[in-house]
Amino acid sequence: MNVTLPTAEALRAALAGLLDGLPPKQATQAVDRLIANYRGTTPTDAPLLRDRSDVAAYAAYRMPATFEAVRSALDALRDAAPDWEPATHTDVGGGTGAASWAVAGAWDGPRTTVLDWAEPALALGRELAAASGIPALRAATWQRARIGEDLALDAADLVTVSYVLNELTPEARTALVDAAARAAQAVVIVEPGTPDGYTRVIEARDRLIAAGLTVAAPCPHSDACPIQPGTDWCHFSARVSRSSLHRRVKGGSLPYEDEKFSYVVATRFTARPVDARITRRPQIRKGQVLLELCTRDEALRRATVTKRHGGLYRAARDTDWGDAWPPPPEAGREPSGPDPRDSL
Repeated sequence: MNVTLPTAEALRAALAGLLDGLPPKQATQAVDRLIANYRGTTPTDAPLLRDRSDVAAYAAYRMPATFEAVRSALDALRDAAPDWEPATHTDVGGGTGAASWAVAGAWDGPRTTVLDWAEPALALGRELAAASGIPALRAATWQRARIGEDLALDAADLVTVSYVLNELTPEARTALVDAAARAAQAVVIVEPGTPDGYTRVIEARDRLIAAGLTVAAPCPHSDACPIQPGTDWCHFSARVSRSSLHRRVKGGSLPYEDEKFSYVVATRFTARPVDARITRRPQIRKGQVLLELCTRDEALRRATVTKRHGGLYRAARDTDWGDAWPPPPEAGREPSGPDPRDSL
C-alpha cells in the first residue's frame, strides 16, 4: 500500500515542474474566470477548461484541494472495508486526475481510466501522471467522453465522481449517479462543502441506496439523513498544504488552507460504517470536550467527554472533525473510562 504523503508531495512536484513557465498574470486571470464558473452553473456540454493556460491554472488552483478531499473520502472507505482493494478504477469527469492521484495513494496498482470532456485537461493530466514516478498513474488511460445523460460506464471496482455534479444539468446528474451505481462495486462522490453541494450529495446518496448499495461513509447508517432540510448541512474539512506556486496562483500567504467538502461512499460489498462520526470541530473546554455526533442509533446528538472518562477524554482531545467516535483501539487496547453518553 502506498503512503499518501509522498503522493501529495509528488503531485506538488509535478505541478511545479509543468507550470513553471506560466506567466503569473495569465494564471491569475484564468483562475479568476474559473472561480466565477466554479461558483456558477456550467452547461453539461461546455468544457470549463478551454486551453492549456486554463488547465494549468485549474491544476494549480484546484488539484491539491481536490486531492485532499478525495483522499479523506477514500480513507473513510478503507476504514469501513480494510480488506477490500480495487483492481479497476474509473474517474468520471476526472479532468487533470486529482482523484486518480488520491486512489494511487490509497492502494497499489488499480488500473485507472480517466474520463473527461476537455481534451486539454486530459493532455495535462497525462503529463502530470508521466512526471509522477507512480506506476499506476503512468499506466492510466485518459479518454475523452461527454459526461452527460448518455454516458455509459464499463464495469469497475471503484468509480469516483469528484466536483462534477455541479457542472451538470439535473437530468445528467441523475443519469451519471445511476450509471455509476450500475457499473461499480464502490462509488465515491465528493462535492463542495456548501449547502448546495450537500444537497447534491444527499440526492446522489438516495439514488445509490435505491440502486441497492449501502452507505459506508461518512454516515453510520443508510437511513435518511437526520438533518432537516434547510437547517444545516453535513460537510467536513481537509487541510491542504500550499506550495509556493499554489500561494502565488491563489493569492494567499498562509502555507495551508482548509478545503470544505461533502461526500458519500456507497458499496455493494459488506462494509462496516463507524458507530458515530464527529460532524463539527470538537469544542475543547476546561476539563471537557464537546463532540457533535451523527450516530447509528440516535441520529444527531452531543457527547460531553470529561476527565472522568480517562482514556476517552485523552482521545477526545486529540480527535478531529470527520473522525470516527469512539476512536479505534490502539494496539488492541480500548480507551478506558465510563461511556460518555452517561453524562448526557
